[in-house]
Amino acid sequence: MKGLSIIKTSLLITCLVFFYTTNKASVGKPDNKVFCFYYNWYGNEKLDGKEVHWAHPVMKQSAKDKDLGSIPGKNNLASNFFPQLKNYSSNDPQVVAKHMKMMADARIGVVVLTWWRNMDLGLKSIPLILDEANKKGLKVSFHLEPYGGRSAKSVRDDIQEILKLYGKHPAFYRNNGKPWFFIYDSYLTGFEEWTSLLKPDGKISIRNTPLDVVMIGLWVKKGEEEFFEKSGFDGFYTYFGATNFTYGSSPGNWNYMQNWATKHDKIFIPCVGPGYIDTRVRPWNAVTIRDRNNGKYYDNMFGDAIRSKASYVGITSFNEWHEGTQIEPAVPFKDPGFNYLDYSPLAPDYYLKRTAYWVDQLAKSRKAK
Repeated sequence: MKGLSIIKTSLLITCLVFFYTTNKASVGKPDNKVFCFYYNWYGNEKLDGKEVHWAHPVMKQSAKDKDLGSIPGKNNLASNFFPQLKNYSSNDPQVVAKHMKMMADARIGVVVLTWWRNMDLGLKSIPLILDEANKKGLKVSFHLEPYGGRSAKSVRDDIQEILKLYGKHPAFYRNNGKPWFFIYDSYLTGFEEWTSLLKPDGKISIRNTPLDVVMIGLWVKKGEEEFFEKSGFDGFYTYFGATNFTYGSSPGNWNYMQNWATKHDKIFIPCVGPGYIDTRVRPWNAVTIRDRNNGKYYDNMFGDAIRSKASYVGITSFNEWHEGTQIEPAVPFKDPGFNYLDYSPLAPDYYLKRTAYWVDQLAKSRKAK
């Protein structure tokens, strides 16, 4: 009987080792071809004197609608989920350090900061984020948002300002020596204007100058090949975490987009997300809800990105709490104003661990090419 017990124990250990080694993600360094959109625009009363972004107006569907009021913040947040770190400030060194560790553990390589010029709280937090990212082996890039008056000329000014302020920091992202910039809603400016900035013979061209960078535009609609071919963008990303919300965010189109990118010497970055829900701030927007389905939604989208044979992946998002696309830990919470969603039956940090797994699969797929 004793011998049988030893055999059973040995078999159990063997099975456990097999399960562990075949189901865990490889422990490795952050992957500098994995980008994660990070929102450094949150503030609270303790550090910033007011609730910023945790408090938010409830948005109208049209200008004719009546005022829908606002969400105050604190325990009543402008989000369908509740953060494990509560209503934190993006200027809190402890919070930023925790966030950078979470992303490093998830093998995310590049933190992509939202950029609104001087119109957002996030500007103050950038030096802190760079320093903490550097400690964890992460890099930082920028996502230029459609602020009022944005143009090819103002984007040139943004590039110049960002490079001047942060370009020498060791955490500033470069690939093959060049910084990368993501341009949200790039289609709002016609390709003719972009050529003045992105073609070598343009009037305000950055090409072959100290401002020469890799420019990634947003592919939204079907038929944008001409825009990206003529404008001078180096590549394109899809951003939206809601599948089939746009042509670009439809995984069924990613093989074509990757093939087109390869043929035209462009970079394709499919973006994946864990789900989508923004009905706290847009109560009329139920049509865009994408259920997380206990993690299966994220798995399907990440798998589709890898099957497209793209070398890069974007994650939407680390902490866009308004739109419910966050992979940051969320916890159960109930307030008189709202009963929040959470990731149950999954753990609060499930999406971080699952990201590490999928980044490992992406790295393996690159090696197999």
